[in-house]
Amino acid sequence: MAWRIEDTVAHGEIDNTVEGHTTGRIWLEGRDEPLILSLNGDCWRDLAGTRLQFENPSPRSVTDAEALDMDQSGIIGDMTASKKNKVPTVSEEEFHHLYQNRQDIPHEWQNTLYLEWFSEINGRVVIETAKFQLVISPHEWEMDEDAEDAQKLANLNSMRDFMTQVIRRKNPEENETDGTEQLDEFEWEERLKESDRLTDAYQEVLEKYMEDADSEQKEAFVMGWDGLLDALAERDEEEGDVENFLLEGSDRVTGEFVHFNDGYLDPDDFDDESYEEGEDVEEEESHPLQAQAQELAMRAMDMTERGSEPGTPSYILITNLLQVSGKLAGVLYGRESGYQPETGFILAVLKRCINWINEAVGSCQHLLDVEQDADQKAALAHMRSSMFEIRDSIVEMRRELK
Repeated sequence: MAWRIEDTVAHGEIDNTVEGHTTGRIWLEGRDEPLILSLNGDCWRDLAGTRLQFENPSPRSVTDAEALDMDQSGIIGDMTASKKNKVPTVSEEEFHHLYQNRQDIPHEWQNTLYLEWFSEINGRVVIETAKFQLVISPHEWEMDEDAEDAQKLANLNSMRDFMTQVIRRKNPEENETDGTEQLDEFEWEERLKESDRLTDAYQEVLEKYMEDADSEQKEAFVMGWDGLLDALAERDEEEGDVENFLLEGSDRVTGEFVHFNDGYLDPDDFDDESYEEGEDVEEEESHPLQAQAQELAMRAMDMTERGSEPGTPSYILITNLLQVSGKLAGVLYGRESGYQPETGFILAVLKRCINWINEAVGSCQHLLDVEQDADQKAALAHMRSSMFEIRDSIVEMRRELK
């Protein structure tokens, strides 16, 4: 996914004084030689034709950035010093306090430096910050609105091409079946890996476009959901209700068509009489194992720091337990009433749950090793025991299914 390097940037410069070509040098904390940028394309109008110099008042060394190649040749993405972002107006300490207590965080809209490019070696690289000190030279050439629109469209296509490489969708014709053959565990594992890539890609796209006025259209285009794009256009033309659009065959979370076995779920296949307004629908209880996993995830959220940064033990513990709870709900909900997913699918999901449980156990052990409070240490030990119980239950369920 994207390299986000604003924290480790010490200083640098971007030069777009030659139309159609953008160069630059960026020094990272702890590295003697700068990254050398040589990119096809232009910046947005505010930076097009100028030389931008920037400096980070408080750079810090980041180990991951050491893997960036010095040669950053490739294609330009969105480059501007005037992207509007919400910026908190409180200190970092107060921010975490408000976040942990689920309180509103005061903010204001500010111009943000956004430098994006697609490197031939490293892929997508992004610098996004409102903290840098900037110096912009006078324009040596001017970009008009039409040229900027064309550049932004080119950037959108570059983002779409990059996401295509990330997701690596298979050709549907390669997986054609007659609908009667069940997939085995390994075939389901491959499909789940593609689903994970899709989820990661969509998260990155959301982060980039969520504040844009036309975010839905941009997200659909970049993710390659052309059917969703058509539905959005039709919805806008008819000025229809959003709920009607969501029922036209696309899943709100992923935007992909809903699959059942190897076919597509067609809304016309439903019996309308069974969904009449006011009809009572019996709510089914959760599977005991899923309920246990969900309770454990909620307990972890209560015991650990809510504002934990990605990569910390607390963050890894919570996210992995939430994954287990959610995935178990997907394969176990409804089994008591007769709904039965394919065995290979269940086995593949359960295997992934074991991996997530193992990650969570390791994070819990790390928290145990550094914890000083006796009561908190005992609670963490009990949580670890609960994770082992869930893992043993999953292993036993896999043994029975096999």
